[in-house]
Amino acid sequence: MTIIQATLLGIIQGLTEFIPVSSTAHLLIGQKMLGVESSELIFAFLIIVQMGTVLSLILYFWCDLWRVAKAFLNSIRDFRSLQDFGNLSLDARLGWFILLATIPAALIGYFVRDLVELLFQSPLLSAAIRLFSAATLMASAEWIGRKIRSINEMTWVDSLIIGFFQVLAIFPGASRSGSTISGGMLRGFDRPAAARFAFLISLPIMFGVGIYESLSAFHLVGFNELLPALIVGFISAAIVGWLAVKWLLTYLSKNSLYSFAIYCASVGAIVLGFYFLC
Repeated sequence: MTIIQATLLGIIQGLTEFIPVSSTAHLLIGQKMLGVESSELIFAFLIIVQMGTVLSLILYFWCDLWRVAKAFLNSIRDFRSLQDFGNLSLDARLGWFILLATIPAALIGYFVRDLVELLFQSPLLSAAIRLFSAATLMASAEWIGRKIRSINEMTWVDSLIIGFFQVLAIFPGASRSGSTISGGMLRGFDRPAAARFAFLISLPIMFGVGIYESLSAFHLVGFNELLPALIVGFISAAIVGWLAVKWLLTYLSKNSLYSFAIYCASVGAIVLGFYFLC
């Protein structure tokens, strides 16, 4: 992989990880267009570069994360406070909700990892299928969701259900942000609340997968030669990712997900055409 290829893939990752158009699908499309052949090493590259967007998310939500972490740890130390969970601060409850929402994707992701790697061997078909799925899910969330609840009204049932929506992001082409934001909206939350919680619950999974793949990749043949490309991809993903988060949260405060649904369906149709023609 060249530095230019790594930079472009990093930009794609940063731009599409948080904007609900499926970062994996676009990375698979970018991989195909840039002539980067599928392999264990490239799979590791695509996963590790996500750590750049993890960093951008941490930096953007640093103040929120600090408050939530402190309140969550305080609630653990004062165990009696959990007996009256509803009276905990919002930050403390968010800490527990994030933990609960992480469990489904962590467990299921661990057991289907080998299957996911196999799906990366047919990038165009996988991308097309999941793009259509993302479009359907986002359109359904806009059509059905009431969009009237704030994050203050979240319950453990809400967090667990939204956590199961995050499971969809394990598979190639699924949009993590699109799936979880849609899950939140289908539970009645407004777009900004759904988006904020979606970003917060993505951190543990993305961080965990990134660390796991980084440790696994050290043993792959050719990893040392790939390291410069990884660094470049990581940096470009982090910078573009921060800008994407900032833009999306502003956008969703006034606009719907329909434009992203139409985009995903359109790109999915184009990709499917290329799959059958090429």
